[in-house]
Amino acid sequence: MLQGHGDDKHNYPEIQSNFSSNIYPHADLTELKAHLCRKMELIDSYPEPEPLTLETAIARKYGLSADNVLVTNGATDAIYLIAQTAAKNKFTHFNVGTMPTFSEYEDACRMFGLKQSDSCDKTDETGLTALWLCNPNNPTGDVYSKDELKDFARKFDLVIIDQSYEDYTLAPMMTHQEAAESDNIIQLHSLTKTYAIPGLRIGYVIAPRQIISLLRENTKPWAVNALAIEAGKWLVENDFKIISNLDIYLTETQRLRTMLNQIPGISAAETQTNFLIVEMASGTAADLKDYLARKHHILIRDASNFHGLTSRHFRISTQTPDENNLLVNAVRAFMLGNQK
Repeated sequence: MLQGHGDDKHNYPEIQSNFSSNIYPHADLTELKAHLCRKMELIDSYPEPEPLTLETAIARKYGLSADNVLVTNGATDAIYLIAQTAAKNKFTHFNVGTMPTFSEYEDACRMFGLKQSDSCDKTDETGLTALWLCNPNNPTGDVYSKDELKDFARKFDLVIIDQSYEDYTLAPMMTHQEAAESDNIIQLHSLTKTYAIPGLRIGYVIAPRQIISLLRENTKPWAVNALAIEAGKWLVENDFKIISNLDIYLTETQRLRTMLNQIPGISAAETQTNFLIVEMASGTAADLKDYLARKHHILIRDASNFHGLTSRHFRISTQTPDENNLLVNAVRAFMLGNQK
């Protein structure tokens, strides 16, 4: 497991603006919390051994069979479950697509003995190869087109598409139906990110029935707790929205990027979602993170532990316009101080 993910507020107790997590920071979860307060008797009993009621609710929402849905304890739990199942079913190699990307794909595959392939196609005749794609990609915000995804599915034995950030982009995404009707595509979804509830840990997989059946063979009983199941059902059945206007939110992301790029020594990359990678010409992301946290009570993500990035890279996600202005001014002050 990679140490050093974002949202490490526990290390900085006075944070007022958290740019380090990609999850929308200002969701109004009042109704959900009230609903869960009325359901607290659920903690008196074991949850469902398998979260079938939530799987049924998700299937109903997207017009699928429940046999195409598998709910997990967060999308990361699904990543490790998929790697374990692949290793038991003649998969010997994996590829992770464009770098940098989310590290848990590689960590999970190596945990279960899969070897990384240098090829962009299938490897050899002795085993099968799985390709992992993050779409939109964390940490860059890039998006694969549907044509690219279909091409990958023709080249690889299995393609896992992590769409955890699908609700933070206006770019076209592969649909649940398309994944369910495929031969070799597994789709990952994150209710954690869609509804801004990272503490509850709810993810789910959409895939052809035969693949879901194989995954179920490696699931553990009571893996998803009762309150998470209840929250998931309430959110899905009420079609809850945490971002009132995604277009306005992403327009603010572009304004933030433009302002950062006006700072000498700062280069913020293009993105199709609410988070972006920024590179410093001098100094380190670790020093900037510490400075922002202690002097300005702002938290960013040191991105130096992503493969392919350096000690000068950090990741941020869009906050309110006022918070974004504060961040830009604080980064400018740090960079000017570095030049003296």
